[in-house]
Amino acid sequence: MTEMTEEIFHSRETSWCPGCGNFSILKTLQSVLNGLGKPPHEILLVGGIGQAAKLPQYLNANAFCGLHGRALPAAVAAKIVNPKLTVIVTTGDGDSYGEGGNHFLHNIRRNVNITHFVHNNQIYGLTKGQVSPTTDACVSMDDPHVCNRHLPFNPIAIALAAGASFVARGFSGSMEHLAKLMKAAIVHDGYSLVDILQPCVSFNKVNTFQYDKEHVHELDETHDPGDKMAAMKLALQHNGKIPIGIFYREISPTYHQKNRVLSEGTALIDQIYDENIVTTFCQKLV
Repeated sequence: MTEMTEEIFHSRETSWCPGCGNFSILKTLQSVLNGLGKPPHEILLVGGIGQAAKLPQYLNANAFCGLHGRALPAAVAAKIVNPKLTVIVTTGDGDSYGEGGNHFLHNIRRNVNITHFVHNNQIYGLTKGQVSPTTDACVSMDDPHVCNRHLPFNPIAIALAAGASFVARGFSGSMEHLAKLMKAAIVHDGYSLVDILQPCVSFNKVNTFQYDKEHVHELDETHDPGDKMAAMKLALQHNGKIPIGIFYREISPTYHQKNRVLSEGTALIDQIYDENIVTTFCQKLV
């Protein structure tokens, strides 16, 4: 294991609002990465567009920032080319559950070995507070707060139904607990989703830090993360409590293991580039 110091994954100056939950997520991830013992060049952070997607720009590691909702395809491609990379996706609820909803569903099915942290502030924070897929439903049509007039997107239940092999929920206000979830997700072999409640102090006046602190509760040892039906029941509960922890975890074949070319052949990053082969191939296409 590489000798690491706390400064290896140092963060840079940010442009988030004071008090934003993203600061806690950044600090927690920084601590987790230092604890893994991997140097920065073995880590790839991938983001799309949004406040959460800025995180790769603020941490000392490889980074790729793409289009809104399109972080997962880039992350999957990088992992396929270089399976030795630890690939972590950081996106927001609008980024992954709205614009990127199609990629979210189908990359769960593929079970590529990447980790997906969704900073869920239940609002579009970058563009000044519009309704996102996870915004709470309106109490009434005259509700004075920003509210969702449609059925809110339930990422935990949908990930379970789609076949995700690791599904968890964390809270940016519980950093020690979140660190455990992050580490478990990163070391899991397969697609890992951690939906992180991350209050937006500027625009979401309903799902505040105080609200989350009063409503979240940690799953204890009575919950079996190998029981999918129990996990689904927790994901669908509407009793005023918000469970955080590992809902479900299973060992299932990854994308690489199911593909003989990837599992038995030479990794693409290690293959010798032959310009003549590429030229010949392109000529045949013309």
